[in-house]
Amino acid sequence: MRTTVFRVARMDCAAEEQLVRMRLDGVEGIEAVIVNLDERTVAVRHSSDAALIEEALDRLDLGTTRLTDTGASVADDQSVVSDERRILRAALIINAGFFVAEFGAGLIARSMGLLGDSLDMLADASVYSLSLMAVGRSSAHKKRLAAGSGYLQFGLATVGLVEVIRRLLVNETLPDVRTMIVVSVLALAANVVTLVILRKAKSPEAHFQASWIFTANDIKVNALVIVAAVIVALTGSPIPDLLAGAGIFLIVANGARRILRLVR
Repeated sequence: MRTTVFRVARMDCAAEEQLVRMRLDGVEGIEAVIVNLDERTVAVRHSSDAALIEEALDRLDLGTTRLTDTGASVADDQSVVSDERRILRAALIINAGFFVAEFGAGLIARSMGLLGDSLDMLADASVYSLSLMAVGRSSAHKKRLAAGSGYLQFGLATVGLVEVIRRLLVNETLPDVRTMIVVSVLALAANVVTLVILRKAKSPEAHFQASWIFTANDIKVNALVIVAAVIVALTGSPIPDLLAGAGIFLIVANGARRILRLVR
């Protein structure tokens, strides 16, 4: 059994981490995959040809380079699996709950920024749910789960972008700024709680490190919606809210595109 370490230069969020795991899941002879997101490396313990693993990673177009190939083992502590599942489940509940809350609030407040942020929460929930449901499942089942999530996210993002364009072309009423700010602040607080939960795990596992970075980025999205709401209030124009929503929809659509590209 050998260990080969690869650098994946553009692997910097939960979506890319999941793409790496699903791609390598289809390669025979792999026993363990350990990711260090700080250094953007993937250590693979395997009995197969390292060239096959490198070829699989190259197809992701994330800038893969082989660093080392040794006989050393990779530490993979299985004693914390139960705790990790519990923590991932808590993060999933938080994100799924706020997807529903933000989506409803976005419809009521007529805010595309809130609707976009809710879809971003749904994307997070998909990452956590895939991490939970994929355990012990076959490669084909994992890809079906990922494909379903990708199609759902891409479809909702497309509908959102079409709605943004429609609102730009008509004399749209202003969104409810107070609702935008209150709900976004609550969503930001939820993401902070999720960060604390993930940090308490102190796990070196890839999905925890990636999920921590992904959730930290979500706080920036929450702040974007708050800033857009403030600008709407100052200018009396719905354009900042529409632009914020469009930007978030594009981010989600791009993540879904990468997932669907992988599972074809």
